[in-house]
Amino acid sequence: MTLHKPHMHLQQPPGLTSPAAEPAWRPQQRFSAGQLSSAVRGWLLDDGSLTQRLTAQGRGPFRVVRLKQGWEVPLPSERTLLELPQRQVAIIREVILQQGERRVVFARSVIPISSLRGRLAHLRRLQNKPLGEILFGANGMRRSPFELARIHSGSSYLPDQLRHQQSTAWGRRSRFEVYGHNVMVSEVFLDEFEPWPALIPLHRSRRGKVATAIVGTKQ
Repeated sequence: MTLHKPHMHLQQPPGLTSPAAEPAWRPQQRFSAGQLSSAVRGWLLDDGSLTQRLTAQGRGPFRVVRLKQGWEVPLPSERTLLELPQRQVAIIREVILQQGERRVVFARSVIPISSLRGRLAHLRRLQNKPLGEILFGANGMRRSPFELARIHSGSSYLPDQLRHQQSTAWGRRSRFEVYGHNVMVSEVFLDEFEPWPALIPLHRSRRGKVATAIVGTKQ
């Protein structure tokens, strides 16, 4: 398959996997202060680099463990968020972010085939490199407002090895616009994640350049 000249409607490449389940994503504005404690809000709505913030916690060496990366048709709400045609395929990448031996965040990225061009063509070969380093390192990057969801432990949105969670997990997702192309990233905070309640300094985040820079898609 030629990636440099993607078609808007494509036949699915061989080897596609079954889609995950759809969490009930809702815009962040629909969650009240009673639903989001200050500690939870401080992480879920932080518009800076999650990779950088986890690394700064100093809770053991940070690493990315790739679970899968392959061609799939995105989920319906992902297509809506990315404004994709119904049959357009994307690279779906799922990883676990670890601090030492603790698995703290599950991340799912959707990279449309139409975005794998120019300066983003190398995203096909991410391996275990954090995607966030690339997105936040791009000049002019913009990020949509967050959508949030509560994800129960048995949800098929989580990979098999993470479906033993003791409690319902918080998840968030947003759309990045990088070099004129869109990428979606969702992140689920797992049982072994330990919040850091202290307020982050404003200089660490790219506020004013990232948050609410893109109007969120209504669902």
